[in-house]
Amino acid sequence: MRGSSFGYLIKEGARSLYANRLMSFASIGTLVACMLLIGASMLFSMNVNEIVGYVEQINEMVAYVEDGVDEAGLEEIEASLELIDNIDMSRSIYVDKETALQEQKELLGDNASLLEGLEGDENPLPNSFRLKLRDLSQTASTEMQVDAIEGIESVRAPSEVAEILTSIRHAVSAGGMFIVALLIAVSLVIIANTIKVTVFNRRKEISIMKYVGATDTFIRLPFFVEGFLLGLISAMVAFGLLWVGYDSLLRLVAQNPSAWIQQASQSLLPFQEMALRLFIWFAAGGIGVGVFGSMFFVNKYLKV
Repeated sequence: MRGSSFGYLIKEGARSLYANRLMSFASIGTLVACMLLIGASMLFSMNVNEIVGYVEQINEMVAYVEDGVDEAGLEEIEASLELIDNIDMSRSIYVDKETALQEQKELLGDNASLLEGLEGDENPLPNSFRLKLRDLSQTASTEMQVDAIEGIESVRAPSEVAEILTSIRHAVSAGGMFIVALLIAVSLVIIANTIKVTVFNRRKEISIMKYVGATDTFIRLPFFVEGFLLGLISAMVAFGLLWVGYDSLLRLVAQNPSAWIQQASQSLLPFQEMALRLFIWFAAGGIGVGVFGSMFFVNKYLKV
């Protein structure tokens, strides 16, 4: 195909987009709305995973050591803990009873005098290992492995928290995938209908072009360009709106007086960290939907 012909077909695609501007505007608006919902679902899923990861880091399993275990016994326990894959020993610590008592005094603050006289042999607190887990969903099985180690008296693990967080993560992932699939299907239908109207309005032109020897590729290209432009414009508009909306939401969350929300907001991802990835997904998705919808109906109406 000569350069002049290629340029003509590109201009025809853009002209068709303007000529059918009402349907094009409706398609772009609908596709932008779909992309915003898809993007919001993706951002929500990413942030939930980030918050779950943050909770996983601050939650820990505590293994209490039996009284009378000497230094050699503690080394054997530590060696056994290192063999458990789900325990991150690089972030786990050993806390002796004196340190545990001091921590309790600090927690009591002005009432620390209530623990006076419990130092030394009178200290009722046990030695313990505070264990960090790599995967919170494996808490139950890890707890059983730790409890089976000789010298461990008991284990305290956030089993209920682990189950809740795992359920939330699975629900968000499944729900997000369903919403994305549904909205992509809706977008395909909208874009396809726009192209369908365009092709129908130009059916006589297409017929004449075929009679004078134009190839199917020559006829398809303007509609390919139209679908490409619909998808690209929609992706750019949706990306800009999502960026502005997400940053505004982060500012509102940061101003919330709740200490818990303030702490959780520190785990939220800034948009800049996801901007490039989201724009690539939006552009690829928008262009893919636009081009696919174009080609589907063009092929159907080329049978003239």
